[in-house]
Amino acid sequence: MVEGIRIHKTGGPEVLTYEPFDLPPPGPGEVRMKNRAIGLNFIDVYHRTGLYPVAQSPFVPGGESAGDVISVGPGVTGFRKGDRVALAAGMGAYATERNAPASQLVKIPDTIGYETAAAMMLKGLTTQYLVRRTYKVKPGDVVLLHAAAGGVGLIASQWLKHLGATVIGTVGDKDKAKLARKHGCDHVILYREEDWVKRVGEITKGAKCHVVYDGVGKATYPGSLDCLRPFGLFVSFGNASGAIDSFNILHLSQKGSLYATRPTLFTHTQDRKVLNAMAKDLIGVVSSGAVKIPVRSKVRLKEAADAHRQLEARATTGATVLIP
Repeated sequence: MVEGIRIHKTGGPEVLTYEPFDLPPPGPGEVRMKNRAIGLNFIDVYHRTGLYPVAQSPFVPGGESAGDVISVGPGVTGFRKGDRVALAAGMGAYATERNAPASQLVKIPDTIGYETAAAMMLKGLTTQYLVRRTYKVKPGDVVLLHAAAGGVGLIASQWLKHLGATVIGTVGDKDKAKLARKHGCDHVILYREEDWVKRVGEITKGAKCHVVYDGVGKATYPGSLDCLRPFGLFVSFGNASGAIDSFNILHLSQKGSLYATRPTLFTHTQDRKVLNAMAKDLIGVVSSGAVKIPVRSKVRLKEAADAHRQLEARATTGATVLIP
C-alpha cells in the first residue's frame, strides 16, 4: 500500500484527493521507485481538468519525479536497486512510490539533489529541445521569451544567455521582472502595463526577433507573430492562458513568411538515444553552473491542491516541488 494523490473525476483543484491505494509490482520494462521529490507542472493541470484526457480513472497525476530505484520489472537492464533516478514521463508521480517506464529514466549524479532533479527534468528537457533542437540558438540571435519568470522561463533565460542570445522576456509584475533580469534577460517587458509588441519593436529598433518561445497560448496570440522578423520562427509549447482558439496559417505569409511549430517533449524523448543526449546536455549545463535550477517553493504532497491554485493563478515563479 502506498499513498498519494488520485483523481476520480476531472475538475478544479478540489478533485485532488490524498489517499492510500495499492500499487502492483513493476511490469515488463518498468522500474519501481521511491519518490523523494515530485515536480509540479502545467501539464498536471491539463490532466486534472480534462484538457488532456487520461485513459483510465481514477488516476495518479504527474510525470516528473526523482528518487531511488526499489526494484526492476522483467526485461529491465541498465538500472538496479539503489540507483538515483529521475524522469518526466508517464503518470503516477504524485505518490510516495511509482512504477515508471525504464525507457524514460535518467540516472542522476550525486552532485544533483533530488529536489533539483525533480524540478529540472520536464522544464530542463523542455528548454533543451526548445533552444538546441527546435531552433538551435546561436550567438547574436534575438529571442522573445514569454513568462520569463516561470519554471521554464528561468531555466531558458539562463541557457539562452549562456548561448550568446539577446533575451527579451515578458513578465507580469515588477518582482518577476527583477527575477527575470537576475536569470539572464537583457530586456524585460511588463505585459500588463506595456504594449509588449510595440516594446519588442522599440528594443530591436524594428528588426524584431529570430524566434519567439510562447508557453502562454491564447493571451499572446497572434501578438507573438508580430514580434518576428521575416522567416522568424514561432514556437508554441504551452497553453498557460488557454489554448489558441484558431490558428490562421495565412497569418504566416501576411506577417513575413514566418514559420510556426507546436512541439512536445515526449516526441523528442521517445528515442532513447535522443533522450540520453538531451539529458547529458542538461546535466552538463547544470553541473557546470551555467544554468541553475531555481526551486522557489516546496509544498507537501498532501497540499497539492493549494499548489495547483497558485500555479493556475500564475502566482508562482521558478519551480515548485511536492515533497511526499
